[in-house]
Amino acid sequence: MQESHVPLRRRRRARSALAAGVSVTVTALILTIGAAANAATLLSDDFNDGNANGWSTSGGSWSVASGAYTQSSTGASAKALAGSTSWSTATVSAKVRADTFSGSGSRGLGVAARVQSTSNFYALVLTPTAVQLRKGSTTVLASAPYATATGTWYTLSLSATGGTLVGTVNGSQLVSVTDGSYATGRAGLMANYTAASFDDVVATDAAGPSPSTPPSGSPSTPPSASPSAQPSPSTSPPPPPTGLVGWATQAGGTTGGAGGATVTVSTWADLRTQAQAAGTRTILVNGMLSGSGTIEITANKTIRGVGANSGVSGTTLNIEDMHPANVIIQNLNIRGVPGGDAIQIENATHIWIDHNTMSSTIESDVDFYDGMIDITHGGDYVTVSWNVLRNHWKDSLVGHSDGNAGEDVGHLRITYHHNWFDRTFERNPRVRFGETVHVFNNYYSNIDNNSSSYGIASTMNAGVLVEGNVFENVVQACWSASGYADSDPGRLVARDNLLTNAGPCETNGSVASVPYGYTAQGSGAVKSSVTAGAGAGKL
Repeated sequence: MQESHVPLRRRRRARSALAAGVSVTVTALILTIGAAANAATLLSDDFNDGNANGWSTSGGSWSVASGAYTQSSTGASAKALAGSTSWSTATVSAKVRADTFSGSGSRGLGVAARVQSTSNFYALVLTPTAVQLRKGSTTVLASAPYATATGTWYTLSLSATGGTLVGTVNGSQLVSVTDGSYATGRAGLMANYTAASFDDVVATDAAGPSPSTPPSGSPSTPPSASPSAQPSPSTSPPPPPTGLVGWATQAGGTTGGAGGATVTVSTWADLRTQAQAAGTRTILVNGMLSGSGTIEITANKTIRGVGANSGVSGTTLNIEDMHPANVIIQNLNIRGVPGGDAIQIENATHIWIDHNTMSSTIESDVDFYDGMIDITHGGDYVTVSWNVLRNHWKDSLVGHSDGNAGEDVGHLRITYHHNWFDRTFERNPRVRFGETVHVFNNYYSNIDNNSSSYGIASTMNAGVLVEGNVFENVVQACWSASGYADSDPGRLVARDNLLTNAGPCETNGSVASVPYGYTAQGSGAVKSSVTAGAGAGKL
């Protein structure tokens, strides 16, 4: 987006026409077992054909009804198995729903990997009060508090890579452990003394994420639940890198494609088709996909890279005119878009941009592109977390012009936390009208190209809270009372920021408190946390 003293126009890309009747139909139990790496699909079943061909069961009462695989007994340790006993590295995911929990202590439902027999396997299990990694039906290897509601769909994913097991719920990593008991095995579904339903089962040979252990005292509510109180800053470790914090948790939260189908794409054209198609889904991007123009992302999507080296280049990801959009963009490498924004959010709400690595194509091209993440025209309830943004000029604009108060006042509520801004010479972010824009625990480095370089700017009466950040080799950490360019001053409150070889963080006035709970690290610990945890491949 351009600054206000340059003729402005709203960047609305022409929407690509969606092919009529485009849909993704996953046929019953496609087994593609072989040596192919790069996240080959080993097993996929959405049960829409009305049968469970390829599955074997033990215990319980299993049937296919209404496009789901259902186990109706609460009096048995029930399992359904499919695939090959030779599978080693594998990620098994499925939608699961508890219909009735029994009173047994081992009650729960989940997905299994490396199943060698009905008693020897690993499982990711939801109980009424916890998420657990188990060995066999009852041996708990790792556990975290989690409130599981009956009648609600959850998306579980269990990754087994070498001796490392990682479990995620609705896209958030909650448990991990190391265990070398089982090296290979089938995929499975389990319902221990629980009536349950299962859908959209997918097993791939993709390696799982690196484990991260949730801190003690993790919330007992699902990740989409909104915290209620704002604590004071502390030197405690930050929330788990995969947990959603900030404005995107508010007003119903942001869940992306949770509860929908999971599809894997390996071409730019397929990514665009899936992103633009209607319906809830998680889209796994496998490899670096290059294209030109715009990909319009429709509501209720998660777009997530596979491994550390997947992503998109030369493409604008556009999220526009949706209330809520409910979109998550995660674990992607996103490279320069000549003349346009990399991620463009306009008149859309409930968006989480997390664990991406974003840059211009090469260092000499930093002035050749527009914004990395621009949020304009009343965009709202957005969290930007654990990203690396590097080698860029105009990084993240919030509010596109000084004359847009009517659309923007009361909106543009955005949280930036644990991002690494490196050689991004302005707009990190540059804010008009938004309140409160919360910028905490970010690391700013080498923002010193010329005398006009800066970290954060609050203008046009915006309210920006800046806390626990590290500014290192930054010409000017923050602008507020002086305004910026042709814009009027904004308001900015700063606390516990660490400045090294950096110009001041200019403060002005007061700002409204944020309504969500969060834990701010002390600034002395931020650089090491961010450099270790931010970017693609760190999820």
